[in-house]
Amino acid sequence: MSKRIINKVAVIGSGIMGSGIACHFANIGVEVLLLDIVPRELTEAEKAKGLTLEHKMVRNRLVNDSLKAALKSKPSPIYHQKFASRITTGNLEDDIAKVSEADWIIEVVVERLDIKKKVFENLDKHRKEGTLITSNTSGIPIQFMSEGRSEDFQKHFCGTHFFNPARYLKLFEIIPGPKTSQDVLDFLNSYGEQYLGKTSVIAKDTPAFIGNRIGIFGIMSLFHQVKDMGLTIEEVDKLTGPVIGRPKSATFRTVDVVGLDTLVHVANGLYENCPNDEAHDLFKLPGFIQTMMNNNWLGSKTGQGFYRKVKNNDGSSDILSLDLDTLEYRAKKSAKFATLELTKTVDKVINRFPILVSGKDKAGEFYRKNFAAMFAYVSNRIPEISDDLYKIDDAMKAGFGWEHGPFQIWDAIGVEKGIEIMKAEGYEPNAWVYEMLESGSKSFYSVQNGATYYYDIPSKKQTKIPGQDAFIILDNIRKSKEVFKNSGVVIEDLGDGILNCEFQSKMNTIGGDVLAGINKAIDLAEKEFDGLVVGNQGANFSVGANIGMIFMMAVEQEYDELNMAIKYFQDTMMRMRYSSIPTISAPHGMTLGGGCELSMHADKVVAAAETYIGLVEFGVGVIPGGGGSKEMTLRASDTFRKNDVELNVLQEYFLTIGMAKVSTSAYEAFDLGVLQKGKDVVVVNKDRQIATAKAYARLMADQGYTKPIQRTDVKVLGKQALGMFLVGTDSMEAGHYISEHDKKIANKLAYVMAGGDLSEATLVSEQYLLDIEREAFLSLCTERKTLERIQHMLKTGKPLRN
Repeated sequence: MSKRIINKVAVIGSGIMGSGIACHFANIGVEVLLLDIVPRELTEAEKAKGLTLEHKMVRNRLVNDSLKAALKSKPSPIYHQKFASRITTGNLEDDIAKVSEADWIIEVVVERLDIKKKVFENLDKHRKEGTLITSNTSGIPIQFMSEGRSEDFQKHFCGTHFFNPARYLKLFEIIPGPKTSQDVLDFLNSYGEQYLGKTSVIAKDTPAFIGNRIGIFGIMSLFHQVKDMGLTIEEVDKLTGPVIGRPKSATFRTVDVVGLDTLVHVANGLYENCPNDEAHDLFKLPGFIQTMMNNNWLGSKTGQGFYRKVKNNDGSSDILSLDLDTLEYRAKKSAKFATLELTKTVDKVINRFPILVSGKDKAGEFYRKNFAAMFAYVSNRIPEISDDLYKIDDAMKAGFGWEHGPFQIWDAIGVEKGIEIMKAEGYEPNAWVYEMLESGSKSFYSVQNGATYYYDIPSKKQTKIPGQDAFIILDNIRKSKEVFKNSGVVIEDLGDGILNCEFQSKMNTIGGDVLAGINKAIDLAEKEFDGLVVGNQGANFSVGANIGMIFMMAVEQEYDELNMAIKYFQDTMMRMRYSSIPTISAPHGMTLGGGCELSMHADKVVAAAETYIGLVEFGVGVIPGGGGSKEMTLRASDTFRKNDVELNVLQEYFLTIGMAKVSTSAYEAFDLGVLQKGKDVVVVNKDRQIATAKAYARLMADQGYTKPIQRTDVKVLGKQALGMFLVGTDSMEAGHYISEHDKKIANKLAYVMAGGDLSEATLVSEQYLLDIEREAFLSLCTERKTLERIQHMLKTGKPLRN
């Protein structure tokens, strides 16, 4: 097979999905041609301007309006707004010939076979031979779409189903057509994972493929269960949310966001096209769903669904819930279950499942019914929708945001225990599950030599899941490769002379044990290894320092101890930079406060594209005290040499901290000065992040890493800058933009970033800045209003403005 390179993609159809796909290809640096149909009527605005239907602005109106709307939507489909320049728009009449320049054409038009076939007929005339051509259909059989097309078209044609939103949901289903070449499937499988950052799953051409077949079954099963068990929608959302590793939106909120009509469309398709499915009747809409459809209660898009937001007379708003018995909206009810209380001390979701199915209350009954139905259903879908059980788990995790797939949950409960629960609820697993147990495999998955194996049904043995060699899965190596462990971290040997320091604290907060662990990791690496990665595979890299510890010390007025704790934090950050081995930080997800400071002090950052990083300490009434204020001052100073307007440069860095700016992607972090161009790198696929970070650590060691010398040449501007900042904070307070306490925090930061009240611009050391940073941090910890902010953050997780 000759090497295939994707330089340009043509996306046909610019609706929410088409524009989202176009944006994600732009995210990874691919040139995109986005085409849509030509309008048949002028708008009133176009008439007023005297435009005609032949005007280019009119002919490209649909595509331009769609893309503009996508780029304004939140969460954003694009990593950085400037990446939108990689997308060129056009229409299917004037610009169709341009698809000949594309290496891959993706059809994303309305879900009607007749329309899709017309589009493909037109594209077949213009595409060059060998060009990939795929459909983003979510349910139309692939086999029907390419009928009558050229042999080359059919060979290079298949389904490629992105989940919406394309940037954020990782599932990429690849569905072969009758004549799709194996080379094409192999290429798309690899490209989806390596370049698009997706979990690629090759599915069979069956109704709704894998993700929606299982996902819609799960939701429809719940719709029927909720009435049978007399549960409220709040109770179901409590039971099917984060407690079992699902998104916060759980079930009913998710349906409101996606749109009830979307779900009903897929459910109806499954009801019509799966007459032999043993759960066929479950896909029939319950009465309350049909009533909601008739009333146009479709969720967010129509203003009400299972939940409705209402404005009160005083301007505040409340969220009402739908009573499924009366179909009237009422005030929200709290949902509490004894079984859930038992899991509060169990941090790892996977360890909660045995407790949940053993519950003696309505929650336990719910989980037994729910999992029994799901286990039976997924076992019966093999080999119908997939030959391999891990693909079903991959699809549910990547497409629906589940932390664990059905077979992983079944393993957690115990295969035999799961069968026992199923039988009690009137279900039986498929025969192959019994065959698995008889063959000696007691679980669907196993870990061998750091790799994940799955039970392969035809061979009746555990088989290595393909494609893992580019990944390092910390869960798989933690026990066998552990070098050191305390309550805050595990240090693992990644091989090839590189260590990894993995945080294990709640939400990966950085407290005393984590700092001790980082120091231990550097000690070990300096003595016996060649490099260090600081990375984990939790939901977030780190939400920052342990503010609970800071609060307790401040309340008890243990200022000497607090001073020592802050100095220990600063010293640890400086060790990240000034050690004899290369240090790599691998941030992802929320990387806030201390997590951001740690990353800024590493020799190199290998950030996941979805990294939301920033110095947010202002929100709890302090300044960055772990080296963040010093580091932003240093980075501003380094920029002075390239820019004459020094005060303006310093002000930009000051505002990044003062406004607690957080990037919405790793690429935005470069604009904030948190990541540095030419030094730090971004990986799109988070699964590859630890392996990539390890490779950079090895490369830096091989190139002859030398311990850097501490900086003594940081230019600070003294009174000139301090005066500018103080005037600014005075005017902000006078205009009621900030509170008196906000002004106090800002003035402390101003003092640090100006280098104190020095009479003129001066070169100072990093240690000088760290000392005044720590002094400013401690003085703010004595303020009552700071303690109120910290206490409020600890209670609610939200900042307080006082």
